[in-house]
Amino acid sequence: MSELTKRVLFAVGAIPVVAAAVWFGGAALAALLAIAAALGAWEYGRLAEAAGQRPLTGWLIGLAALVPLAVHAVHLGLWVPPLGMVALLVPLLLTVAMFTRGVAGRPLEATAVTLFGAWYTGGMLAFAYALRYHRFAIGPLAGALLLMLPLVLTWVNDSGAFFFGKRFGKRKLMPSVSPGKTIAGAVGAVLASLLGTWLYFRFLLVPHASLGLSVGGLVFFAVAMSAAAQVGDLVEGPASRRPVACWKTRRAN
Repeated sequence: MSELTKRVLFAVGAIPVVAAAVWFGGAALAALLAIAAALGAWEYGRLAEAAGQRPLTGWLIGLAALVPLAVHAVHLGLWVPPLGMVALLVPLLLTVAMFTRGVAGRPLEATAVTLFGAWYTGGMLAFAYALRYHRFAIGPLAGALLLMLPLVLTWVNDSGAFFFGKRFGKRKLMPSVSPGKTIAGAVGAVLASLLGTWLYFRFLLVPHASLGLSVGGLVFFAVAMSAAAQVGDLVEGPASRRPVACWKTRRAN
């Protein structure tokens, strides 16, 4: 099965589920974000282990999934997280790491990698909930359109990189980091993001949500979105190719 076919099949199955959760918002959106955060945390943990680190995987996945649910509870006024509870996470995870792995198991590193991973996955995804209920997005349609903007642009960016790279890609972008990415693909991703951002604002956000950007703001936003998406892919590249068992080998030596 080709890469394009896989992407199309995934989109066909995922888009209706995501669209429904985005439209209805509330608990449905929080649950979807929690599932996505848990999956992202699991993938982050796999990449971290491949890079020679040992996060507390169970805690990592649980905390990542909890963040969007906590944001939903705060939005409903059901819970206000005390700062002391958040601060206690550090000594709690340090204690768990020391008792389960010992001092030689690098508990400080395990705690740092776990907390960063929970924020990188669950914390970042929780911003989707904030977009859905942004104070400038009046009504469910405006909130849904605003939330769908980064999702659509990420897909447009990846598609632009894929097609431009296939058609014009010759010079590698960073062969030591990601051998498959080309300069043409990176440029195509930026151009696709610029066009996609303009079209999205012109035909969706402005007429249906009364939300717009200046020309300079639109260009900055599109380039920033494309850069963030591409840097994220590049960061994952080296870790995903390193053997998962490398940390075991290093400890044995």
